[in-house]
Amino acid sequence: MKGKIIKVLLGLIAVAMTYGCSGELDITPDGRMTLDEIFSDSIYTEQYANSMYEYIRKYGNGYHYYTWLSAFTDDATDSQSSAETWLMLNQWNRGNYSASVPPFMDGSTTLRRNDRDFWGTAYAGIRKTNVFLERTNESNIPNQKKRERYLAEAHVLRAHYYFDLIKNFGGVPLITRDITTDTDFSKIERASFDECAKFIAEECDKAIATDALPFRTEVEGERGRMTKAIAYFIKASALLFAASPHWNPTNDAAKWQAAATAAKEALKQLTSNGYALYSNYEKFFITRPVKEENPEDKETLLEAIDSWGYSGQEFRRFSVITFLMHMIPVDFGGEKCGECPSQELVDSYEMKDGTVPILGYEDEAHTRPKINPASGYDDQKPYENRDPRFYATVWYNGAHFGKVKDKDVYIESYVGGRHGIDFLKQRTPTGYYVRKYVDPAMRSPADAKTLWRIYRLAELYLDVAEAENEANGPTAEAYDAANATRRRAGMPDLPAGLTKDEFRERIRRERRVEMALEENRFYDVRRWNILEENSRLKTAMRWTKANDGTLSNVRVQAVDCHATADPKYYTLPIPRNEILRMPLVKQNPGWE
Repeated sequence: MKGKIIKVLLGLIAVAMTYGCSGELDITPDGRMTLDEIFSDSIYTEQYANSMYEYIRKYGNGYHYYTWLSAFTDDATDSQSSAETWLMLNQWNRGNYSASVPPFMDGSTTLRRNDRDFWGTAYAGIRKTNVFLERTNESNIPNQKKRERYLAEAHVLRAHYYFDLIKNFGGVPLITRDITTDTDFSKIERASFDECAKFIAEECDKAIATDALPFRTEVEGERGRMTKAIAYFIKASALLFAASPHWNPTNDAAKWQAAATAAKEALKQLTSNGYALYSNYEKFFITRPVKEENPEDKETLLEAIDSWGYSGQEFRRFSVITFLMHMIPVDFGGEKCGECPSQELVDSYEMKDGTVPILGYEDEAHTRPKINPASGYDDQKPYENRDPRFYATVWYNGAHFGKVKDKDVYIESYVGGRHGIDFLKQRTPTGYYVRKYVDPAMRSPADAKTLWRIYRLAELYLDVAEAENEANGPTAEAYDAANATRRRAGMPDLPAGLTKDEFRERIRRERRVEMALEENRFYDVRRWNILEENSRLKTAMRWTKANDGTLSNVRVQAVDCHATADPKYYTLPIPRNEILRMPLVKQNPGWE
């Protein structure tokens, strides 16, 4: 199994792409090889199983134009978005998308290197898993253990694809059979969010039930394969989404209890099977998970694979693009500095002693912060004594970048500084540069080796804390889970005696900083029903340097994105051509 696992994604394109997807549900073979021929041969059947993985999205900086998904939230922006109107983020901020021209779903290109078709990509993967699950048997995969493992992987993959869909679109059509030859989709209907979440959980349970599926892959040839750990994680996450305010408007306690039970069981199973938080938060994001029996990185559950869907476009790998599009161009070349954290994200970090420095804003423009007098925070010295995760995530004015050509480099993001704030794509518009996932030791794309983490253990700890608090209040289990990520970061435990509401606020803050600039914030503000108040603008810290060398700052607006503070943005639009082909499938609210 070792050598064949992911190799097919590069070497067996004919089989993988014969049954590929253009984004529609009506997929038929193109005549080069029929499904009957594939599933009459054991080698082709296994190759087909491997090709099911091709439709896992790129994540990371796989969005147009090499933007991170967090730039579509109040956590960050992209340095290119202000000046160039053709950029997807610019169009998003201006509210220029519709069901006919949907965001993240540009059907004008078949290039797999960018995540530009959330709907079609997921359904292409689902269609492949459906075909495999229907047609695989003891005649085309005679080895029982191998067959059971492939089937279990297909169930987890199908759960992953559906989880990706419901996060973006809400309830979707549950297609669970091979529709290769179908031409009539007039009877297809949308399932509810709850029905989809239940199906995802059941898929994961099927995979968990077999002994043939391992908890972890331990050889390079199996990197990226589905495991029991991933099944537990997806089940817990889907039930957490189903229990969250946007999808649970009546605050049904049973949903929260189900989410808490699943998350706690998942955490128990993963930690008892060798998963653990990586000891160094900063280093975790600039390392490449090693596949071995006892790896240093025991936190990563699933990472995005460099070769998936690139077809020879190796320069577009996440780590290479991170260097070319998100490093600091003035020192290292590259096209743009890319991901730039917002002042709102910076304000969310606690002080080193665990006190909250910024309690909100006095004005709608976020230029006058409500400072907690007990925190010791000084807005003219805003980067002193903050949560260590801040320094591992953000490069700020005065931060030590490292040595470049044997000289110490410090970030000069003040006006006129070497890395000065500006609205050019080579300069930060917010006063900040991204540190997370960017290794300061890189000097060329050849040095770039890290992989984007799709799922990791820290998120599961926070799932437990959130669900347990909502189900049973701030219990010891909720505290223990929240404090696990804090202790890893070198932060003190949460204060004892918090109320349920207070604990909710603190765990949401903890989730924001622990998962900062990953893809969670995009979905968290939606499932928590706080999108509208957190999608109006993004601010910057503008530093100026006086003639005597002293520095002072003022908060200013960097991005106006009021158009996205619209209730319709809680879900993405289903592409209009899909609605036309499936008349019983109703469009998401506001996108008609």
